[in-house]
Amino acid sequence: MPKRKGRPLVHAATVMALLAGSAYFTYELRQDEQAKVPAVQAVTDDSKGKATGKETWERLNNPARSVFRDASGAVVGTFTDGARTATLKGPSRTFSEPSNTTSRVITDDWVRLMPEPWTKGAEKEQWFKDWFKTNHGSEEDDIFALAFQYVEGAPVKKDSEGTPYAGDAVFGPFKEDGVDRLEQNDFYDYLGKPYTFRNGTTLYPRQERYRALDCSGFMRMVWGYRSRYPLMATNTLGDGLPRSADGMARSKTGVDIIKIQGPSPWYVRPTNIDVLQPGDLLFFKMDHRTGNHIDHVALYLGLDTDGHRVFISSRKEVNGPTMGDKGGASRIDGNGFYAQLFRSAKRL
Repeated sequence: MPKRKGRPLVHAATVMALLAGSAYFTYELRQDEQAKVPAVQAVTDDSKGKATGKETWERLNNPARSVFRDASGAVVGTFTDGARTATLKGPSRTFSEPSNTTSRVITDDWVRLMPEPWTKGAEKEQWFKDWFKTNHGSEEDDIFALAFQYVEGAPVKKDSEGTPYAGDAVFGPFKEDGVDRLEQNDFYDYLGKPYTFRNGTTLYPRQERYRALDCSGFMRMVWGYRSRYPLMATNTLGDGLPRSADGMARSKTGVDIIKIQGPSPWYVRPTNIDVLQPGDLLFFKMDHRTGNHIDHVALYLGLDTDGHRVFISSRKEVNGPTMGDKGGASRIDGNGFYAQLFRSAKRL
């Protein structure tokens, strides 16, 4: 397994040369982040409705969705039209990564996949009644629990054939320059075995990328291989979740909660992020060298204990999945590196 290694320090002379010339935008933003304290995003809390003495279903817009409330008026679950992702209330849990951040997420949200996309009135259908009976109150691993099975120090889990399917993942091996890391590390690279997709395409792992997951590979591992969401072999072959962050962001799969807006190649930062829900995919434009492509994808976790909107993603700086601060705080509120480069969101 490749050894974790942080990004080497940049020599002062190199920094001066970059600043004197055309420094990478990403470097400038990281420097700028150190001088700014992110502001806490205001949050609208609609988790408590009017007590009616009975369970009720409510229809809301932007996006179109159904909300199930208990007799006290508290939200039990949220189901978005066109999406298979459901957010159910359950026992409170804490997610943290002490080795890389002081941020902690204490949440009672459990993010799960329904067998079919939600439609208005689906609460009356038998498939949903069966699914809800099984999943409401369940403490089986959900999307969040699965995601944290790949952070630094996570224990290895093996299937019946002895193949490790969970445990501390790396982002990828170093390039020849010994500084940057190779991308395009998918879930089958992590597994170290071939995978045949639904369209019949079989792709093979590369030995040097064993136990490696880039940002989109991490999402495909959690949502696809582990949770059985359909996966495309590439951005163009098959159906389901595409291979890259750019492919995912532009795909018709799922529901666009925040659409890409503004002129390319940098687009514009969204002005309203209150529409986000834990479990949404977040997309970022980070590198001027990639033209108009979206460069990074993350999983939205919700609010941390300081009131910041935080996420988990696989990153080069930490060499693997993290909700940490190395290379930029994992926040989309305030003026930090990732917050400034956040561009769109999707609900699968």
